[in-house]
Amino acid sequence: MYTKAEQIDFSLSDLPEMPAPSNVLMVRPTHYDIKYVINPHMNDNLGSVDKMQALNEWQHLYDGFKELGYSVKAIDGLEDLPDMVFCANQSLPYVDTNGKKGVLMSIMNSDYRKPEVIRIEKFFKDQDFEIQHLNGENSESFEGMGDALWHFKKRLLWGGYGFRTSAGAYEEISEKLNTPVIALELVDEKFYHLDTCMSMLSTDSVMIYSDAFAETGLEMIHKMFGTVIEVSKYEAENLFAANATCPDGKNVLIQQGCTDVNKKLRDAGFSVHEYSTYEFIKSGGSVFCMKLLYW
Repeated sequence: MYTKAEQIDFSLSDLPEMPAPSNVLMVRPTHYDIKYVINPHMNDNLGSVDKMQALNEWQHLYDGFKELGYSVKAIDGLEDLPDMVFCANQSLPYVDTNGKKGVLMSIMNSDYRKPEVIRIEKFFKDQDFEIQHLNGENSESFEGMGDALWHFKKRLLWGGYGFRTSAGAYEEISEKLNTPVIALELVDEKFYHLDTCMSMLSTDSVMIYSDAFAETGLEMIHKMFGTVIEVSKYEAENLFAANATCPDGKNVLIQQGCTDVNKKLRDAGFSVHEYSTYEFIKSGGSVFCMKLLYW
């Protein structure tokens, strides 16, 4: 596990290649609502979800992944789990060096969300994935791909910690997956997951909201990426711009209206696809949170 730029003793070219995922999991928002507060975005939004609009937004995003050629599977959420729609959080899928598919299950930080893990685990068991669990001793909490992001097509994990995932979890994750982890401390509670302030774009490009990171983290990001696209405070906080996803290194799916960063993305050669996720932003999530990429 690496926590400072001077500790990083490898370059991206030294790392094994890893294929990009080709499958997408989504959870239907039938039971999506805001019934409690576990992040600052929820504070003023209890009971405010327009469920018909939320379903429309979800369906458009679902269709967007299908149009890009992805195999998309949708499962039903459960009545007492309104946040299960944010299915990036309950697990970390992976493929090992022999091509074997596996998934590391989360230890959710909030008691409200812990039962979600069981349902997602069942999905992966049905897909014949190897299931792994953390021992829970040093890993007090770990929220899957909300905080652990695979470097695009490289066997390297970027791990956020400070609000939802404990730093100690990454020592165990690195050992279990035989993968180096660059650990980034998050310092703004509005950006409680790494996926709210960092979006992998390609092997050499990343999009971030820099004020969400400790200085040591920013140094590591700039050391490892040739292109770092900065998101403004307004677009990061209000439009969740850094919660975009770029599953193929070319097409960026992002909340609509991110005018400033969308221009930067297009100037850098990316294709931008805008989606409305306003009903989900009320709860602290957007495009990346609403799906899980897996092999």
